[in-house]
Amino acid sequence: MTENENGISSGIPAESPRRALEMSTAGEAHLIDVRADHEWEAGRLAGARHVLLNDLPAVAAELGDGSPVLIYCRTGERSAFATATLVSAGIDARNVEGGLVAAEGQGLELEPEGGYVAETGEAAAILQARSRAVDR
Repeated sequence: MTENENGISSGIPAESPRRALEMSTAGEAHLIDVRADHEWEAGRLAGARHVLLNDLPAVAAELGDGSPVLIYCRTGERSAFATATLVSAGIDARNVEGGLVAAEGQGLELEPEGGYVAETGEAAAILQARSRAVDR
């Protein structure tokens, strides 16, 4: 279950980023990234499938093969919403706790090489990418 900043459980099933990546790599689960296009392009977990949050209901039937669906975003907020939606539709969905920020914090590598966690807003992400290019 996912906990908020006060340690209160949200009732949403969850997995740690490391466990989610292990399950996906072993073929035991679908790993879904619900972030915006610019966030996906900046960096993502290996083996993830990109499904925009608004498109998730349209592909939900494809994900209901009995394998858990592990959903992540940048920090876990958007993915918690998506997880709750799929759970209410009878799908074994789980939120990846802390999202990509937590995954990077745990030392998990991002794709592509040099991948990073982009800012949510597109304008901020553009400035972040420019800053990273200057720093190299």
